[in-house]
This record gives sequence, structure tokens and C-alpha cells, in this order.
Amino acid sequence: MSPAADSPAAVVLLSGGLDSATVMACARRDGYRCHALSFDYGQRHDAELRAAEEIARDQAAVEHRTVRVDLGSLGGSALTDAAVAVPETPGEGIPVTYVPARNSVFLAVAMGWAEILDARAIYLGVNAVDYSGYPDCRPEFISAFQNLATVATAQGLEGRAPVIQAPLIDLPKADIIRLGTSLGVDYALTVSCYQADDDGRACGVCDACRFRRRGFEEAEVADPTRYR
Repeated sequence: MSPAADSPAAVVLLSGGLDSATVMACARRDGYRCHALSFDYGQRHDAELRAAEEIARDQAAVEHRTVRVDLGSLGGSALTDAAVAVPETPGEGIPVTYVPARNSVFLAVAMGWAEILDARAIYLGVNAVDYSGYPDCRPEFISAFQNLATVATAQGLEGRAPVIQAPLIDLPKADIIRLGTSLGVDYALTVSCYQADDDGRACGVCDACRFRRRGFEEAEVADPTRYR
């Protein structure tokens, strides 16, 4: 069931992956009209952006916008620099797939759009369990950005800063999949792989693929991922 026309608006960061699709379903469950926001930031492939378009349609987003932010010109990550290989075995420390300041940039743009829409919330699918190596996926990061929203926007100064919602932040992947399944998420539409091919097929060996595959196994839900 879609939220009513007079329901409050929310901006949902929609990457096209499993987590962001689940977060959009959470926002709809919470009664928000969803304005989906994706980013073409110079990532290795655009399969996830095509997936985001499909998810936005499937979940009846009010609108879906893709904003170009050229983080790829800065490099510094395996996701934005073709010269840096995507790791195919588990490592230690902050992985090279971390994109410096990516979530800060994304949330800043989302905060601006939320102000234009007079949105009451911003939803994003950060997760501190499976991606604990990423500094911008931690509760401390979300809390800091919430504080920023109260002082950096007119909404905030009027006491109406949008609430930054990260409902998946403490959930393991299996629980995220169970939640999304209960909310009717079509995971066959999603692309999580860091190095998907032009058809959106997953490599099966990168971190994102390993977490995703294990999540479906532990959730005891059929994995609809197309592997090459």
C-alpha cells in the first residue's frame, strides 16, 4: 500500500543495492511519500543506477532523481579508480572500496533536497555490522550529521530539521533480508556487486557479494542474484 497523498515526504538515498531497497520499503512502511535520490559519482559501473530506477518504479516513488557528483575525478578508492583493484579476498582495516567522504557528500545533497521538499526525514541504508571498516557507516557519523542538520538549514533553525533515519545500521545482513522480504522488496531488482558487468551480473567474490550471498543463506531466503 502506498502512503496517502497528504503523507509527509522523505528523501531516500537509493543506490540500487539490497540495503537501500530495503530502506525505501521501511520509509514507505513508516508512512512517508518517498523521493528517491541516486548518485552518479564516477563509480565503476552504472548497473546499480539502472537498478535504482527499477526499484524506484517498483516501490512507487513519488520521483527519482540522479545527481552527478564526480568523485571519480579524485580517485582514492577501488570503486572510483580503475587503477585500484577491487579486493576478492577478505582484508583488515578500512578497505580500499571505501570512497572518501562519499556519504557526507550524499547526505549533504539529500539535506538540501529535503529542505526544498520540506521533507520530514532522510533515509539511508548504512550498516555498521557488515561494513564496520567504513567510517561513514557508523552511528557516530549519523549522529554528527543529525547535529549538522539542526544548524545548517533553515528547517533546523525553525526546529524542523529532517530526522536522519538509518534503520539498518545495527542489523546483520540476514536480518535485513528477512525485514525486506516481509515488506515485499523484490531483491531480484537489486545490484550490490562492486564490479558487476554491463548486464548487472555479480562477480560473486567481492566483499559486497560475499556479504550478500551469506545473508541470503543465513536468512534461508532464495538468492535471486544473477552471478556471471
